[in-house]
Amino acid sequence: MRKLILDELNRLSVTEFKEAQKLPVAVVMDNVRSMHNVGSIFRTSDGFAVAHICLCGITGQPPHREIEKTALGATQSMDWTYHETTLQAVEELSANGYQIIAIEQAENSTMLNTFTPNPTQKYALVFGNEVNGVSDDVMAVADTCIEIPQFGTKHSFNIVVSAGIVLWDFYVKLGQ
Repeated sequence: MRKLILDELNRLSVTEFKEAQKLPVAVVMDNVRSMHNVGSIFRTSDGFAVAHICLCGITGQPPHREIEKTALGATQSMDWTYHETTLQAVEELSANGYQIIAIEQAENSTMLNTFTPNPTQKYALVFGNEVNGVSDDVMAVADTCIEIPQFGTKHSFNIVVSAGIVLWDFYVKLGQ
């Protein structure tokens, strides 16, 4: 067995990627503190062909050296916007037909493995602050909440790990 070289991966150019069909998902970062986490979510979103990223509140914005360190160029391929507050972002997304889904541990949450996305629906997946999670004002207006099942001693996954798990799940279930 040998690893493939870059030319064998048949990756799209940035221009081709921008024109390609996208997963009907917007990733919403709710006051994410770590620039490395922001960059990694850009890269993960590119990998799953996410339609859009919303950076909210204190979440860092490109161009930034620490974001680029982990994004590895995904800030050029991904469409993104900045919003003063996460609530502002989700209200705008909701008005544009997105179902707002908080990724959080909460009362009456739906376990990710039992959630079935509708292929005709657009989704805004809200990933919260590394310490405080999804903000209370966003939880109050979310259409639903998805929780990732966990089986160890820790209380949560890192935001980047959570994004990777949830985006892969949506990608597979939506038949991309």
